[in-house]
Amino acid sequence: MLEAERCLYCYDAPCTTACPTGIDVPSFIRRIADGNVRGAARTILESNPLGGLCARVCPTETLCEEACVRTTQEGKPVAIGRLQRHAVDALMDSGQPQLFTRAAPTGRKVAVVGAGPAGLACAHTLALRGHDVVVFDARAKAGGLNEYGLAAYKTPGDFAQREVQWLLAVGGIEIRTGWKLETVAQLEALRRDYSAVFLGMGLATTHPLGVPGEALAGVEDAVDFIARLRQCEDKSQLAIGRRVVVIGGGMTAVDAAVQSRLLGAESVHIVYRRGPETMSASVDEQHWAQINGVTIHHWLAPVEVSGQDGQASGVRFARQALAGGRLQATGATECIAADMVFKAIGQKLGNPVLLEAGLALESGRIKTAGDGATSLPGVWAGGDCRAGGLDLTVEAVAHGKAAAEAIHAHFSR
Repeated sequence: MLEAERCLYCYDAPCTTACPTGIDVPSFIRRIADGNVRGAARTILESNPLGGLCARVCPTETLCEEACVRTTQEGKPVAIGRLQRHAVDALMDSGQPQLFTRAAPTGRKVAVVGAGPAGLACAHTLALRGHDVVVFDARAKAGGLNEYGLAAYKTPGDFAQREVQWLLAVGGIEIRTGWKLETVAQLEALRRDYSAVFLGMGLATTHPLGVPGEALAGVEDAVDFIARLRQCEDKSQLAIGRRVVVIGGGMTAVDAAVQSRLLGAESVHIVYRRGPETMSASVDEQHWAQINGVTIHHWLAPVEVSGQDGQASGVRFARQALAGGRLQATGATECIAADMVFKAIGQKLGNPVLLEAGLALESGRIKTAGDGATSLPGVWAGGDCRAGGLDLTVEAVAHGKAAAEAIHAHFSR
């Protein structure tokens, strides 16, 4: 209540503008201050149906909270993310968590490829409009990166699945798991059998290091490690190295590093090839890693993973520096001992089917219009697979909602 009362309830609030899903932040905080937490949750979820998970993982410090007027006045924003989590959690824990009712059935059926944040947001928005939706996903559970790509400490209590079940409870959404887009014929069948198609399959392939020793035992993609961790019932049985090196500078690198420390690794290092100001992990995420005992190194690029008897034993790095605006090796090297090395240098779409099917691509991702429409009639796309995005959960939700509204409008013509 005290934190909610710090809000100035700004007209034309910059925090709302900074939110990719356009949550009316002053409105939901006002409801908390008035004791109407259920109303606050409605305001949040009307704009962002995955508002509970986003409150846990969004870099609010660089979005709504950075734009908060209190930041300018006092150097301390209103804790918007924590207030959002408070409201949504209270709703989820209540006896009647469902807020929304579907419109009358329209007879239209939409195929959604990918059960991640973009696909689920698209499906929920379409279902509310009365359309039937079938969501196809390769994994055994819906949720995408919310289920398989976030460190366990960010989503305790199986919250990702609780949120999925809440979203599906509105009705009209069917999840089909074990389905992967692998042929042009599959996409053509979806276009033929459904009134519209939304592609939200995320990024499936991790960029390789491209250095000798990458195939040694103990070298693994960070996203695969986190996925295995999230599905492990007894985390005490999950193997972790004593000396861990994570190569990369994003939130996945931080998740893998901190989780390694929490699992018992004696030393954990994050190594990034540029300076701290260009790391995609937020300052708060970097600080979180450091207070959990992770050492962060900058200006080091991997040149070789060394090993013994087929097992990784360390990584040799080349010291980097900017020369004329370009990153160049200085000639100095540094070695860090490691029996486990995680690669977290980004992902790519890596699906040749999309180009073969005639979809226009940009920088390896699907090129779309502002509403998510692709170059193929009747096909929309959003989330990480869409070109030009920020690779944030909240942006994926915004993409899914915008595409759903565009699809609904298309049906109404």
